[in-house]
Amino acid sequence: MPRSPRRPPELRRRIFRGSEARRLGLLTPSDLRSTGWRRLFRDVYADADIPLTHEVRAWAAGRYVIPAEAAIGGRSAAALHGACLVAADDPVEVVSVRDFGPVTGLKIRRGPLAPSQVLAGRGGVRVTTPLRTCWDLCRWHPAEEAVAHLDSLLARGVLRAPELTAYLAGQRNEPGWRRVFETVALTDPAAQSPPESRLRVRLVRAGLPPPVAQFVLAHEGRFVARFDLAWPSARVAVDCDDGRHTRPEQ
Repeated sequence: MPRSPRRPPELRRRIFRGSEARRLGLLTPSDLRSTGWRRLFRDVYADADIPLTHEVRAWAAGRYVIPAEAAIGGRSAAALHGACLVAADDPVEVVSVRDFGPVTGLKIRRGPLAPSQVLAGRGGVRVTTPLRTCWDLCRWHPAEEAVAHLDSLLARGVLRAPELTAYLAGQRNEPGWRRVFETVALTDPAAQSPPESRLRVRLVRAGLPPPVAQFVLAHEGRFVARFDLAWPSARVAVDCDDGRHTRPEQ
């Protein structure tokens, strides 16, 4: 009968450096290869009982992998801000003022990063502010993907439209400003799912006018139906497949 993995109480429900666990005599290299632990990055491990999510991997990268002047950014920052639309094993996105890596499991982008554009999260993990996260999402990703994340951040109140407008006004001379501005113009905090956001962007960019999100159809004051997207004057409505709403890979 196989022996149960060695699981010291000090490391249960924890993310840690394998080298530190070995130095303290808590685990051996053989222990770290057992089913009790999950390797997240080189020398970074997690208790296998911790559900593996993108947020977990992003936090681990921020805590143990990236240099002090870098920060978790883009879709991974959005995940840490509460809008996780990416799969657990998608690369963790990082913005850094200097080159480092490559690091398996990270997508590293070099660029300026002002102190005002970074927050210190749980455990001191550096993550870009919601406004800087918005900027990077729009520059790094296709409009459909960026808008899906922005809609989610706006709906959660992590981003607020007036603050976003003011921020963009102050960035007019920055490279990529027009792309960011045009992408932000496609957002709608009333959207209730990423597929809905992506479909809306495709339709608007194909030439249709912006639809009304979550349109309620009523007859003689009675509720009939709710549609994800609608053009009431044209009597046209579109609904997304509910089965796709909660699947990041969709």
